[in-house]
Amino acid sequence: MIIVRVFERKFLEMDKLLYTGKAKEMWQTADPDVLRVVYLDQATALNGKRKEHFAGKGKAANAISSLVFRYLMDHGVATHFIKKLSANEDLVKKCQMFPLEFVTRNVVAGHFATRYGLKEGAVLANPVEETFFKSDDLDDPFINESATVALKIASHQDLMQMWNICRKVNDLLRPLFAKAGMQLVDFKLEFGRLSNGEIVLADEFSPDNCRLWDTATNHHMDKDVYRRKIADLTQTYDEVLARLQAVIKEGN
Repeated sequence: MIIVRVFERKFLEMDKLLYTGKAKEMWQTADPDVLRVVYLDQATALNGKRKEHFAGKGKAANAISSLVFRYLMDHGVATHFIKKLSANEDLVKKCQMFPLEFVTRNVVAGHFATRYGLKEGAVLANPVEETFFKSDDLDDPFINESATVALKIASHQDLMQMWNICRKVNDLLRPLFAKAGMQLVDFKLEFGRLSNGEIVLADEFSPDNCRLWDTATNHHMDKDVYRRKIADLTQTYDEVLARLQAVIKEGN
């Protein structure tokens, strides 16, 4: 055990900061195929124009994402996740990220509601799938398949594979969250390509990039509590974590 800890410490001492995002830092490690992710105690809205600090938020988001990624991996979904290092840190496989956001909507909410003049809350007849070009400067515009292929962002085959993973994630997580007393309203996924060419689910899965509503009250249990200033963000995330831990433990 002591030898392992000494190795990990030396491994991490060589880290180099690669990128600081809205909610995470990405660090290169001594292994060129491994990155260290640090979850930050901050939340943003309006593509980073609004930013605030929330003690404990990074710990909660990391715990939720680690739990969900392990659950998905146990059910056959390939991800970049390797292991949880500490409360705020993970090791992940280094990916060449696709500059795309894959959004799956199960319920009318958020921009989908305002875009079409709809009232939030209606369950959609089938999941709606939307792809967006990831760019804060351009406010993440919608992009269709032909444009994605023409701009050489991804091939038709790549897109088909990523959407198939999105559908599997939706099929796995909707009943999981329902068992935990939450409705999975919508979520955003991102993907990367490993050095061997394999496409895997990357980034994170937490209330930062999905909408969750309490099934009994319809109360928000995601980052909308911050966007709309309706509840404490960290307390909300801690409640999501506790519910997921309970149902996944029961399932085991």
